[in-house]
Amino acid sequence: MGTGFVEDRAGLTEVRMTDPARIAARLAARTPFPGLAAGERLLIIAADHPARGALAAGHDAMAMADRWDLLSRVRVALARPGVHGFLGSADLVEDLTMLGALEGKLVLGSMNRGGVAGATFELDDRFTGYDPKGIAAAGLDGGKMLLRIDPDDPASVATLEACASAVDGLAERGLVAMIEPFWSTRSDGRVRNVLDAEAVIRSIAIASGLGRTSAFTWLKLPFVPDMARVLAATTLPTFVLGGDVPDGGAPLPDWAAALALPTVRGLTIGRSLLYPPDGDVVAAVDSAVALLGARPEGVMVR
Repeated sequence: MGTGFVEDRAGLTEVRMTDPARIAARLAARTPFPGLAAGERLLIIAADHPARGALAAGHDAMAMADRWDLLSRVRVALARPGVHGFLGSADLVEDLTMLGALEGKLVLGSMNRGGVAGATFELDDRFTGYDPKGIAAAGLDGGKMLLRIDPDDPASVATLEACASAVDGLAERGLVAMIEPFWSTRSDGRVRNVLDAEAVIRSIAIASGLGRTSAFTWLKLPFVPDMARVLAATTLPTFVLGGDVPDGGAPLPDWAAALALPTVRGLTIGRSLLYPPDGDVVAAVDSAVALLGARPEGVMVR
């Protein structure tokens, strides 16, 4: 008997065209994440930006537009020692499952992708991706939701209500709810996240109180100055996000400083590792893994 996996882009398209039920079967047969050891910190590769039309990485506005190139980069990252999981929308989760890249990985499904980047309705972050039922049916470990709060935009309250409902739906199924909160504003017609300590603390307080229980809630937060004071605002497991690709490469010292704090349980990084300025995905990922204390042999932190 074969594994049920496919090898290439043509194989993915053929399955989707002639045997779509095979995708659900492969998800059901996926080797599950084995669970966490005490004190273990995680590296999760994120690639859910395209589902809301955000394709840029660094100075390339269309960096994530080539789907096979994106899948290839994610597969390289997931194959590195010390990488624990993946966060993405259903299309990417299904492709990577069919390619065999998610065996034994922690997988989080991206839920609200309706806030299309650059749109007038960007802060109306409707749940157009996974819902709790779909995450459970796909055998995933949890769901991730974006919570941008703009006090001047009435759409924010609908997003708050939807996220609270999603937290409840995931908790009822014993699944993780990863919330990515931001205090946001519009400037020159563009949505911008306020990245100072006070704004992040305020967003943490609001996100932590969503739903009937916070027992299954994790936070995904940006690194900002005075991170120790920021993280004093929560006891929830926290993961530091990577953001866009800095000209100098991944901000390893910032990530290392965050990982030294007691509530930080890992990194959830996408573009900074998948599209490094020098193009070396392996070196970028291995440098991040080294920060977790799971240093691959011969890898130096750059």
